Amino acid sequence: MPDWLEAAIRTLTAIVILFFLTKMLGKRQVSQLSVFEYMTGITIGSLAAYVSINLSTPWYLGLVSLVVWVSFSYGMEFAQMKSKRVRAFVEGKATVLIQQGHVLEANMRKERLTTDELLQELRRNGVFRLADAEFALMETSGEINVMTAAEGRPPTRRDFGMHTGMKREPIAVLMDGVVMEEQLASIRLNRGWLDHELAQRSLAAEDVFLAQLDADGELYIDLYRDATES
Repeated sequence: MPDWLEAAIRTLTAIVILFFLTKMLGKRQVSQLSVFEYMTGITIGSLAAYVSINLSTPWYLGLVSLVVWVSFSYGMEFAQMKSKRVRAFVEGKATVLIQQGHVLEANMRKERLTTDELLQELRRNGVFRLADAEFALMETSGEINVMTAAEGRPPTRRDFGMHTGMKREPIAVLMDGVVMEEQLASIRLNRGWLDHELAQRSLAAEDVFLAQLDADGELYIDLYRDATES
């Protein structure tokens, strides 16, 4: 049999077998992946490629490895369904990023999440003002869910059906203890204004994790609060 024909047959065989094995693993394997599922996806892809083009070794050895790996992955998923301890060991635990309106910087560092990424995830959840985020949790899948503090906010013009007009988005003017000079200039403010606002609160720039100015001119400040982190 010509090498090209053998490679073609091996590839088609690997595709068919891999399709049915992946179907057996369920939908989670192709949606939100845990660390183990991510590792499984990479490995079975490599094994499928091995079966397809490595003509120097018997093809069935690669298929045996493929079946063993997928079977082990299936067994791990079954064990996770039955045991919370196994699930916690394999997938880890959710991480609190914002608690009672305060950003937990140590937990962000543990998850290697930057301030810009946090703000992006808040916006993805429809929260454009950090002050509106009461609680934020990073799930084991890496997805971030946010609970807003709507109940604690006073009624707004929008609540009464009054037209509010278009407003610009809140702007971060101080991030990770560093003043954002360009951001201040874009809204026609300067470092002197920010220093005055901080001085009124007896704060220095290095004390602030994130400061955000909304369209109403309200400055929301989140301090480094390592003592409250867990």
